[in-house]
Amino acid sequence: MNTPLVFQFISEPSDINYGGKVHGGSVMKWIDQAGYACASTWSGRYCVTVYVGGIRFYQPIKIGQIVKVEAHVIYTGSTSMHIAINVFARDLKKETFEKKTHCIIVFVATDDEGKSVSVPKWVPHTEEEKKQEEYAKRLMVHRKQIEEEMKPFL
Repeated sequence: MNTPLVFQFISEPSDINYGGKVHGGSVMKWIDQAGYACASTWSGRYCVTVYVGGIRFYQPIKIGQIVKVEAHVIYTGSTSMHIAINVFARDLKKETFEKKTHCIIVFVATDDEGKSVSVPKWVPHTEEEKKQEEYAKRLMVHRKQIEEEMKPFL
């Protein structure tokens, strides 16, 4: 079973942008923190972010809302872990969270010298987990296409 790692907290005034909503950079920081915690827990190693892709902001997060960041493994390579991250928020007086952001982040486990090391294999069991793994594999194909497109500009 792939239980999500979950962070919950209240968005703070220091998180807001000029428009009065939570800054996208703050959300991206939370995503990286939850992803790191998930990847490090899975691998038992220090991990580095190697790719953040397709981040999608659905709705803004308001100041003072309860924020929930969920991270779970959806695919493993030999040294990499693909982590799905979903960010939700709700008003303090409501019970229902609304999805605000989604992305996939890829981490690589490293040793003390910074060299990549193998990670435990994640095996999907449920139909939903199998769909998530296929989603990660499709995204890998898209990433390779994007990398090829970007090569002349690197």
